[in-house]
Amino acid sequence: MLKMIQEFLLQPEIFVGVIALSGLFLQKKSFEDIIKGTTKAMIGFMIIRLGGDFIAEAMEPFAQMFQKAFNVEGTLLSIEGVGAIAIGKYGTDISIIMVLGMLVNLILAKVSRFRYVFVTGHQALYMASMLVIILNAANVKGVFLVLIGSLTLGTVMVLSPAIVQKYTSKILKNDSVAMGHFGGFSYLTAAWLGKIYGENSKSTEDMKLPKKLSFLRELSVTLCLVLVIMYIIVASAAGKQYIESTLSSGQNYIVYCISLALRFTGGFVVITTGIRWFINEIVPAIKGIADTWIPNAKAAVDCPVVFAYAPNAVMIGFLSSFFAGILSMLVMSACNLTIILPGIVAHFFSGATAGVYGNSTGGRRGAILGGFVNGIYISVFPLFFLRYFGGDTSIKVTFPDSDIGLVGSFLGDWINRIGIWGTLTIVLGIMVIMVLIPEMIEDSDESPEDGLFHFDREKILKESKISEK
Repeated sequence: MLKMIQEFLLQPEIFVGVIALSGLFLQKKSFEDIIKGTTKAMIGFMIIRLGGDFIAEAMEPFAQMFQKAFNVEGTLLSIEGVGAIAIGKYGTDISIIMVLGMLVNLILAKVSRFRYVFVTGHQALYMASMLVIILNAANVKGVFLVLIGSLTLGTVMVLSPAIVQKYTSKILKNDSVAMGHFGGFSYLTAAWLGKIYGENSKSTEDMKLPKKLSFLRELSVTLCLVLVIMYIIVASAAGKQYIESTLSSGQNYIVYCISLALRFTGGFVVITTGIRWFINEIVPAIKGIADTWIPNAKAAVDCPVVFAYAPNAVMIGFLSSFFAGILSMLVMSACNLTIILPGIVAHFFSGATAGVYGNSTGGRRGAILGGFVNGIYISVFPLFFLRYFGGDTSIKVTFPDSDIGLVGSFLGDWINRIGIWGTLTIVLGIMVIMVLIPEMIEDSDESPEDGLFHFDREKILKESKISEK
C-alpha cells in the first residue's frame, strides 16, 4: 500500500490531474466536462514529459561528442539526469516534500498578497530533489528534513513567479497567468538589463528577413537548422571515427547529426503541443480553486508559455546563453575550477525564456544580454552549491536553473553554518515577511512602472524642489 502511494505521489501528471479535477468540480462543471478536462490536463502534461525525453535522448550524445572534442570532463547541466538519479535514491522524501510544498504554496497564496499557484509539477519535483540532496548531505533527517524542505519549496514556488510577474503580464498581454519555471532570477535580470541597455533597440520580432529567408520565422525550422550546424561542428571536432564507432553504430556521422537535430526539434514541437493542451485545461481549473478559496489566483505555468510571443527572441536567447556557457567552461578550465559542461536543453529553455524577457524591455540588445547573463548564471551557480552535495557530487550531472542554484547555495550555506534551527528560523522569517509586510515586494495587482520597489517620482521631485527653495 505504501509503495502504491509513493508511486502515485511521484507521478506529477497525476497530481496535475487531481488539481484539474478539484478545480472543475468546484466550478460545478458537468460530469462530461470534468472527465474531459482532467484527462486532457494529464495527457497534455504527459506530452510535455515525452517531448522532454526526446530532447534528452538527443542531448546525451552531444555531451559525449563535446567531451571528446574539447578533451574535458566535468559536470553536465542536465536537470532530467540529476532529477532521475535523485528520485531513484531519495524517492520517498522527494515525493513527501513535493506534495507538502505544494500545500504550503496554496496556504501562502491564500494568506498573502502573492496569489500564485505553481502548477508546473516537474519543476517542483526537481526543486524538491535538490533540497533533499542538500539536506541529506548535511545529515538532516526525518521531521526536520520534511519541514525545512517543504517550507522552502512552498515559499520559492510563490516568490519565483512573483518577482517577474510585471514582465510576464507585459509579454502575455494579460495578468491571468504567471511564470512557473525556476529561472525567475535570470528572467528578472534579463528584463532589468534590457531596460538599462536596450533603449531605442528594436524588438527582435521587427527583424526583417529577405523573402528567401522567410522560412526562418518558423521557430521549429530555425531551431532544427541551428542544431544541425552545431551538431556537425562538434562531431567534426570529435572525429568521424569516434562518432561512427562509439555513438552512431556505424551510421555516417553527418546523417547521425541530422537525425539527432530532428529528434531534438521533434521533442520541442511535442512539448509546445502539450503546453497548449495543458494550459487550456489547467487555467480554468485553477480559476475554480481560486474562485472558491483563493481570490484572484494566477496559475504559474512552464516557460514555453512565452515562446509564441517572441519566437525570434527565443532563438537569440538560446544561442546567446549557450555561447556564455561555452565561454564559462573555458574560463573554468583555465582557472582549474570544476568544469560545468553546457547542456543544450538547459540553455535552450532558460536561455530562450531569458531572451524573451530581455526583448520585452530592451529589444534585440535585451534579448542578447538576457540570454548571455542566463548562461553565466546557470554555469557559475553550480560551483557554489555542488560543494553541499556530499557524496552525490560523483554523479557528474547537476541542476541548471538559476533559482535552484540560488536556493541550493543559500540553503547549503545556512544548514552548514547555523544548523537546523537557524535555517528553519530564516525560512519561517521569510514567510512571515511575505504575509505581514507585503508592500516591501512588488505585487502585480499594483505594479509600479519601475523595479521591485515603488517610488512616486513626481512626489519626490516636487518635495526636492520645495527643499531647494
